[in-house]
Amino acid sequence: MNILLIGPQGSGKGTQARLLVEKLGFYYFEMGSFIRDLAKNNAEISKIINEEGKLVPDDMFFFAMKELLGEKIKSSKGILLDGFPRNINQYEIIKNWFDEQGEKLDIAFLINISEEVTIKRLSARRSCRKCGKIWNLVTTPIPPSEGKCDCGGDLYQREDDKPEAIKKRLQEYNNVTLPLVELLEKQGILVRVNGERPIEEIQEELVKKIESLNK
Repeated sequence: MNILLIGPQGSGKGTQARLLVEKLGFYYFEMGSFIRDLAKNNAEISKIINEEGKLVPDDMFFFAMKELLGEKIKSSKGILLDGFPRNINQYEIIKNWFDEQGEKLDIAFLINISEEVTIKRLSARRSCRKCGKIWNLVTTPIPPSEGKCDCGGDLYQREDDKPEAIKKRLQEYNNVTLPLVELLEKQGILVRVNGERPIEEIQEELVKKIESLNK
C-alpha cells in the first residue's frame, strides 16, 4: 500500500507519518530531507537551494528519487510520501512511475488545520543555534533554563516562522496544492482529517482507515 500525507505547514503530518512508519512498517519518504541530502553531493542542486533560494525543478530530483523508491517499494510494506507530490505536475510524475511498477497511490490523507492554528503553532517554534533541535512554546515547552536548548545552545525564532512569513507560505500552499487536493478528491482517494485534535486521536483514525483498505 502506498500513502500520501498532505496538509499545510504545522498540520502535524510529519509526526503522523513517523508514527505510521513505526506501527505499520512503511518506508518514509520526506521530500525536504531528500532534497537536503541531494544538495550535499550535487553542486547544481545546492546552488539552487542555498544560493538562489529556489525550488528544485521536478525532473532534476525525480531521477534520483525514483532510483531510491524503486529499491524501497520492493523491500517494504509500502511507501509513505510526505511533501511529494505537492502539485498536479508532480502527482502525474509519481502516478506514471507507480503505473510502471505495477503499483498505485492507494490513499491520500489531507490533514486540515485553520490558518489561525497554523500561525499559532509555527510562530511558537524556536530553533537551537547549536544542535538545530526545534522546540515549541506550545507542544514542547522550553527547558527551565529559559532561552536555552537542553544542549546549552541559544534558541531563536527563524524568519520563516514569523506570522507574516507564515501567511505567505500558506498562500503559496493554497495556490499550488489545493488544485491537487481537488483532483485527488475527484479520483476518490482523498480522505480529509481534522488535524486540530490530539495526536493519538488522529493517529487512530489514520490506522483504522488504512487497515480497512487492507481487508
